[in-house]
Amino acid sequence: MGMSWARAAIFYGSDRGKEILTDMGVSNTTATVLPPLVVSTLVQCCNMPLVRGTILLQNPESNVPNIRESLRQIYNSNGIGGLWHGTSAGILKTVPKYCTAIFVKDYMELHVLSPVDPQSPTVDRDKLVHSAIKSSAAGVAGAALTNPLDVIRNEMFKTNLGLFDAIRHLHSELGYSFLIRGMAKNLVAVSIPVASTIFFTDAFIQYSDESRRRKRGGCDEDDRR
Repeated sequence: MGMSWARAAIFYGSDRGKEILTDMGVSNTTATVLPPLVVSTLVQCCNMPLVRGTILLQNPESNVPNIRESLRQIYNSNGIGGLWHGTSAGILKTVPKYCTAIFVKDYMELHVLSPVDPQSPTVDRDKLVHSAIKSSAAGVAGAALTNPLDVIRNEMFKTNLGLFDAIRHLHSELGYSFLIRGMAKNLVAVSIPVASTIFFTDAFIQYSDESRRRKRGGCDEDDRR
């Protein structure tokens, strides 16, 4: 639930924010990047205790039975600040991921993929194919870029070290190879949910637009009668 509302808020807020900034005359690049930058930062701060508790709950060495007890244990051990430990790494991971995903999605749509012919007999299928291509590219780009930050964040959670201490600890143990540790798993764990969110959002919007067009068409036919 934590990730679901977070992704929904980020993608909805980004699209809505882009529309508002574009109407205000802001450049396309700023209108594309600024909304996910702001919204994903706010969402990460709100979601951080749940993320922190979930990671503790998933730790095989932990004996907490549920998320509430996980949060209670973190609070009892590290105080209220412990619930937001790792926020800096979380923001560094989440914000670039969604900014990158949304930028790549819009770039693919505007500059790489050819426009869908509205007169094509397969226009609905063509739109879904375009959405699948740009969604996949956006998900992979966001996951690959933020993999090192994911490693750093998880190290901060495991060791309770600060951001720079966690980086030094990882480098001393693994060298620069820590930057690609778990890359394959991260591509699956991150890119698929991000790509799915973008694709199903586009599909839902397409379905809604088509339903409205059919409804308007029915109303127009009634008026003519």
